[in-house]
Amino acid sequence: MVAAEGIEILNATKEAEILPVALLKAAAMPAKAAIDAAHVALATVHGIDYLLTWNCTHIANAVTRPLIEAVCRGNGFQPPVICTPEELVDQEAI
Repeated sequence: MVAAEGIEILNATKEAEILPVALLKAAAMPAKAAIDAAHVALATVHGIDYLLTWNCTHIANAVTRPLIEAVCRGNGFQPPVICTPEELVDQEAI
């Protein structure tokens, strides 16, 4: 399914349902961030290269990022590069 031209909707797979639980259980993300954990899991299990987010509280911060990555790898997945859109911008191109 395509949400907008060229943008694919990611389906919730069995792995995408298991990984957020692992993220929460490992305390990589707090229980109140269950939707954020699902967001990370969907991007991870679908092999997305970059997860851009302004959510610096639960996803894109120096404390949670390594924990999230470790849980993803521990469950057999290569995590996406998690960053803010600003971090992804090529500063020399500006």
